[in-house]
Amino acid sequence: MAKNLLIVESPAKAKTIEKILGSDFEVKSCYGHIRDLEKEDMGIDIKNGYQPKYVVSEDKGRVVNELKSLAKKADEVWLATDEDREGESISWHLCEVLGLNPVTTKRIVFHEITKPAILKAVQNPRTVNMDLVNAQQARRVLDRIVGFELSPVLWRKMSMRNNLSAGRVQSVAVRLIVEREREINHFQAQSSFKLEAFFQADDLNKKKVVFKAEGPERMKDATTARAYLDKCIGASYTVKDIQVKPAKKSPAAPFTTSTLQQEASRKLGYSVSRTMSLAQKLYENGHITYMRTDSVNLSETALEGARASIISHYGEKYHQQRRFQNKNESAQEAHEAIRPTDMMITTISDPDLHRLYELIWKRTMASQMADAQLERTIAKINVSTQPDPLTATGEVLRFDGFLKVYTEGRDDEDGEEENEGMLPPLAVGQGLDLQEMRATERYTRPQPRYTEASLVKKLEELGIGRPSTYASTISTIQQRGYVERKDKEGIKRDYQILSLKNENITERKETENTGAEKAKLFPSDLGMVVTDFLADHFERVMDYSFTAKIEQEFDEIAGGKKKWNTVIDDFYHPFHELVAHTMETAGRVKGERVLGTDPESGKPVVARLGRFGPMIQIGSTEDEEKPRFATLKSSQSIETITFEEALDLFKLPFSLGAYQEKEVVIGAGRFGPYVKWGEAFISIPRGEDPIGVDMNRAIELIEEKQRADAPVGHYSGKPVTKGKGRFGPFIKWEDLYINVPRAYNFDALTQKDIDELISKKVEKEANRYIKQWTEEKIAIENGRWGPFIRFGKNMLKLDKKEDNSKYTAEELSDISLDDVKKMITQQMPDAFEKKEKKTATKKAAGAKKAPAKKAAAPKKAAPKKK
Repeated sequence: MAKNLLIVESPAKAKTIEKILGSDFEVKSCYGHIRDLEKEDMGIDIKNGYQPKYVVSEDKGRVVNELKSLAKKADEVWLATDEDREGESISWHLCEVLGLNPVTTKRIVFHEITKPAILKAVQNPRTVNMDLVNAQQARRVLDRIVGFELSPVLWRKMSMRNNLSAGRVQSVAVRLIVEREREINHFQAQSSFKLEAFFQADDLNKKKVVFKAEGPERMKDATTARAYLDKCIGASYTVKDIQVKPAKKSPAAPFTTSTLQQEASRKLGYSVSRTMSLAQKLYENGHITYMRTDSVNLSETALEGARASIISHYGEKYHQQRRFQNKNESAQEAHEAIRPTDMMITTISDPDLHRLYELIWKRTMASQMADAQLERTIAKINVSTQPDPLTATGEVLRFDGFLKVYTEGRDDEDGEEENEGMLPPLAVGQGLDLQEMRATERYTRPQPRYTEASLVKKLEELGIGRPSTYASTISTIQQRGYVERKDKEGIKRDYQILSLKNENITERKETENTGAEKAKLFPSDLGMVVTDFLADHFERVMDYSFTAKIEQEFDEIAGGKKKWNTVIDDFYHPFHELVAHTMETAGRVKGERVLGTDPESGKPVVARLGRFGPMIQIGSTEDEEKPRFATLKSSQSIETITFEEALDLFKLPFSLGAYQEKEVVIGAGRFGPYVKWGEAFISIPRGEDPIGVDMNRAIELIEEKQRADAPVGHYSGKPVTKGKGRFGPFIKWEDLYINVPRAYNFDALTQKDIDELISKKVEKEANRYIKQWTEEKIAIENGRWGPFIRFGKNMLKLDKKEDNSKYTAEELSDISLDDVKKMITQQMPDAFEKKEKKTATKKAAGAKKAPAKKAAAPKKAAPKKK
């Protein structure tokens, strides 16, 4: 038995560290937090100094029992959880649960999982830092108070859903996205004309090259642009002035948590949560230093390692040692930037981890490399008929420096990147040949919607939250349905070009695609309504500067300058009174917008949030006749839909007549617009307006579907068809859907392929069920981790026998339905309770009438993912 028990957070880290420390140490994982606040009654004793009520998490019982047993046997217990506040808090919780004294228990921290770092940490232990623990505890308690008190207000005052939630950071993050969306919706694009002149001159080899010069300013309209070009007919052009200036570009600092999240999003397309997950694995496997850090500092060891690597790979002239300092005064806990633990390692074998590791390696190397040396030339070109000269600019890269390794990514918010090319040799007084002068119409653009990366950047700028919390915040607001991460298709827009060439002016129109966006954060209608309600009634909580001030107070607690429960007390009393006042006085929120009056019925047309999402309603529930409802398209919003667009939604479904003696109907359903032909549903392609589909187009779609559904083979004498669904390509035989793996050529499936795929599926299905009760929708199935109960769409655990042993497959094949129902009821108490219809009661009370049913949505033929 090892004399020392060392506890870390993750099992991957435990294996790595145990190899380093040897037989004197047994290294075990606590798998993150072992305790959390009770879920009942907030889990905080408000009247007793906000003392938290902690309980061991349900899924950590076995882990805690094992650690208790090992701790009793060990001579000494060491705590080596992560070095941030969260890790410090986990160490304290371990002391509490395992009966260790936090004043004497050895606590070690390290920034990287390497032998020198681990051995150094063991030689220099400290004890649990209660200031850091209290800072984390204050954050957890305050966030629980905000969520626990605000969420019921939303449940009571908003009728859309009963699973709404609010949070100190998440609600402010949604507000940023909502405000940006409204800026975009209210933005009015203004056009102007940009002037560009293209000249020809000799390069160093006496070869004719074309270069560009730009006009002094943009012109407000086509008339002004035309007048400028008119004056340039017959003009002469000479070089008035040339300035050659040396310039340099310097590299960015090494990665912090937030800059890594931003750059991985820009360059690799990773979500914030994916970046943090991969970085965690890199850290646990000893490839990089700790990935939760606000610091841009590099240690002496790292600086020397970077120097050796740069000289080895690129040569002495590329090395330039740099020491970066934090602009953020509240940079906390961590003492080093994110960097490779061994600078000479440029690649790792795991393909998933390699791309992120390579990004970190390049950024670290670039931060210690020489500036890029440039030469910038600015030439002023005189126009004989105009008072202001044109300007041509060019850059020559004299020495690439850090650019040899790395160029920093850019956000949409940073504006258009200057794209400066090289200029040919020019001399003052030199005459130039004009090839063409062009005035091109350009439109102003609104601020772009946030990406996950640019939202992280904004939150950090405002001091809201901390980098370690951004991943969970961004995930939460999407899971709650307040925000969607999606693409937006652009729209076509005409623009004018006026051109002066060979002393003639011509005009033409061209088309550009504008407004297209990829992987941007869009607020849902629900997110907008919830944000407005919170901003109206809880202005202080939703205020950016207040949220940032709270973060500063957490930092002061971590520095031992403030008591954590005093900070909570200052916040709680006014907040609690405001919640009570709002609950008593605020009216119910409907999220409605009146669009106009229906010309046919004379009833109001309202865009509003319903229980199942945004919709249009014609009429009132108070009317004798039932209101009519239509669901908004995914691209539409309550805030921006027009009266005409709303009425168009009620044109569906409509009949086009009959084709081959079957009625053709155009409709829209859960999976989008469709053509219904008899009993068959055919999806209308994405982006195509269903209102514009006529009989000819409908027949085209029907025939395309028939060709796609034609049998590609037979199995046991029955036809086999193929298609593509949400889980990829599949073939269908009778009621079975079989996924087609990439190993098969889906476009050219042979009969042998079909036989293989179906026979394997049939065999798998035969072994799937141990016992089935079809009418009750109950089955006992073989799963990946053993047998389980399937009840409808629910997968439930099987109870153990009375002697605490598991059932065998043979025993389960004889089990009774009543016994299985008992197991289901233990996990779902109301599983078999009949839900009584209350329609009659509602009518008697004069309550709202049920909405009219819409046409059924088309069912997508797609296999279920196993």
